[in-house]
Amino acid sequence: MFDYPVYLNLKDKKCLVAGGGSVAERKVKALLECGARVYVVSPRITAWLDEATAGGRITAIRRNYTATDLENAFLVIGATDDRRINNRIAEDCAERNIPVNIVDDPAGCSFIVPAILRQGPLCISVSTEGKSPMLARKIREDLEMAFGPEYREFLDLMGSIREHVISSIPEEDRRRDIFYRLVYSDIIDLLRDGKHKKVKERIDHVLGSGWTQS
Repeated sequence: MFDYPVYLNLKDKKCLVAGGGSVAERKVKALLECGARVYVVSPRITAWLDEATAGGRITAIRRNYTATDLENAFLVIGATDDRRINNRIAEDCAERNIPVNIVDDPAGCSFIVPAILRQGPLCISVSTEGKSPMLARKIREDLEMAFGPEYREFLDLMGSIREHVISSIPEEDRRRDIFYRLVYSDIIDLLRDGKHKKVKERIDHVLGSGWTQS
């Protein structure tokens, strides 16, 4: 039996992080990148978390975790340094059917956080289902060599192109052919080499010179 991979939309969702150390800080940063409303509960927090609280980016509750903190929570991460508290968080979330990740305790998790490579809209996740997070990290680092910032540029282009194609070309077969020709072209290589004039020539060849990036 394997874990079911899924990407969650956390925009404006309440996400609770129990713990205020360096691990909790790393989890908070990842949640903020996804647009979550982050609440941190911990008697002590790092300097960065304190600054984020003062700047209104997160809400920090300076005390130990209680079950009331779970009210309206969409997702919870247990990252305290007390195993008993982490176990209680896992149990409380299980009773309420709230997805929970307990750091360094796969058995207490209802979901795990994979190693992630992100290039703008491109997100590649690597999981070993808790058996070797270090291997997942190594694979992610290997992938960074193959998927550089040119993929972010390409996806930014494709976002505009997709809107144009869908709005102007009703035939599904023609759309699919256009997307295929662009994705399987050398545009990504040209972006990697900084040859933006050539990129425009390739796109014009497929779409016609009437298209301009929005």
